[in-house]
Amino acid sequence: MLGPDQPIIIHMLDTEKAAEALNGLKMELIDGAFPLLRGVVATTDVVEACRDVNIAVMLGGKPRQEGTERKDCISMNVSIYKAQASALEQHAAADCKVLVVANPANTNALILKESAPSIPEKNITCLMRLDHNRALGQIAEKLKVRVSDVENIIIWGNHSSTQYPDVNHATVATSSGQRSVRDLIADNEWLNTEFITTVQQRGEAIIKARKRSSVLSAASAVCDHMHDWLLGTPKGTWVSMGVCSDGSYGIPPGLFYSFPVSCQNGEWSIVQGLKIDEFSRAKMDATANELIEEKSQAYLCLDRFCSLSSTSDEE
Repeated sequence: MLGPDQPIIIHMLDTEKAAEALNGLKMELIDGAFPLLRGVVATTDVVEACRDVNIAVMLGGKPRQEGTERKDCISMNVSIYKAQASALEQHAAADCKVLVVANPANTNALILKESAPSIPEKNITCLMRLDHNRALGQIAEKLKVRVSDVENIIIWGNHSSTQYPDVNHATVATSSGQRSVRDLIADNEWLNTEFITTVQQRGEAIIKARKRSSVLSAASAVCDHMHDWLLGTPKGTWVSMGVCSDGSYGIPPGLFYSFPVSCQNGEWSIVQGLKIDEFSRAKMDATANELIEEKSQAYLCLDRFCSLSSTSDEE
């Protein structure tokens, strides 16, 4: 994730209920004899887990289950992310980079940002690389090329079924040079319908097939995200990351929204100047509207949580 020469110490946090299993995982990490692993901290104490960390990958959260409304899921995650945000703000390294993975990832990242105002918003991101990689995989399969030959796909928006996988700027490396994905596939109907829905619903399809959510592909996407954020993206290429909108492409500021970004010297920047057609504009706005609604729900939950905390303190 951080290159072939970077030693690491892993801090793992879980609940008291999972403490025994967490210790078993620590044993396995030690038994793996990984040359770059210089230490393992397995704890149920959020302060100990966050102390001096440079990278925080937020895997924990209350997942949405069948019959659970999205707003209820957001409400349940407020208490989790308030506590963890506070611990990160007070005990992590000043330059700590945060990646939120637990769903709803975009809005959980927003909750974390609001709950830890001293952490720079540029240091908080959410995982959209899994969707990005899924889109790369679909195009590579369709064209029967290596996935590494496909570049500059974009995932716009939310990590949900409203996300917009966009190939309008994507290219494939061929023997005759870079070629447009649209030109090579030559099937706009497939690209504008089946391709989009396949990527949007891939997580659900995996759950249906294996009765569990994505694990290996999600872990790989986390590594890809952090690797490119810290070590950089190749010149002329970009990846998809959920970041705090600055108003680019007409997306309301403050939303955690997936954009095309390039990375250099440990900093990301939104790629500017890409042409957006009417079809794309409608898709981008639809997923932004969902995030606007989630943001409103998150703020209501945060206000309610703060009111309850104040009442408890007075009592």
